[in-house]
Amino acid sequence: MSVRRLAQVQPESFSFLPKTLKDARAWMANFPAGRQQSAVIAILWLVQKQEGWVSEPAIRAVAELLGMPVIRVLEIATFYTMFMLEPVGDLALVQVCGTTPCQTRGSEDLLAVCRRRFGPANHRSADGKFYWQEVECMGACANAPMAAINDYYYEDLTPESFEKLLDDFAAGKKPKPGSAIKRQGSAPEGGPITLTDPKLYDGSLAKKIKIPNLPAKPTKAKAPA
Repeated sequence: MSVRRLAQVQPESFSFLPKTLKDARAWMANFPAGRQQSAVIAILWLVQKQEGWVSEPAIRAVAELLGMPVIRVLEIATFYTMFMLEPVGDLALVQVCGTTPCQTRGSEDLLAVCRRRFGPANHRSADGKFYWQEVECMGACANAPMAAINDYYYEDLTPESFEKLLDDFAAGKKPKPGSAIKRQGSAPEGGPITLTDPKLYDGSLAKKIKIPNLPAKPTKAKAPA
């Protein structure tokens, strides 16, 4: 694993927004007394959702909130690649999977699109709107190649559909996540080839059965005359 370091340029301070702090305390309440530090990953994630990345002042604030040594929170933030350690794009964080299944299905072409449009990996684009990186397997191998953009997966991409996707984000749109070829889940291209008859799973073919030894249904008492 490569060494992950904090960004050279850091903000002067960090403050939890009221909602972020409320959510952080809710996570802390999920753990027994004296074990609130177990919420550190969840709270770092809340910080990232608030700011877009995890800064050094934010790490100190999380440590103070949880009563942890700053170095322990720093170790966690720098170990897990889910935490961004420098500012990301104002519009989109683009993470293209480059692992073998995606690579054999054309992810190299998607990476080339990112290099051409945004420049080197692991940096913001010149306009500050995008940040892109190549990542390891994201578990959508059946629908390769794919990219995670902000919080969602976009699958079955081609260079052309990927370009269109990035154009939409650049225009301030929020494209619908999922398969670019309208694949249903991880079904084969063109649609499912099994369980295509609704009768197989909608219960209409089920036969009524009598369960033995069921207690008799209680009878309603008649109202007095």
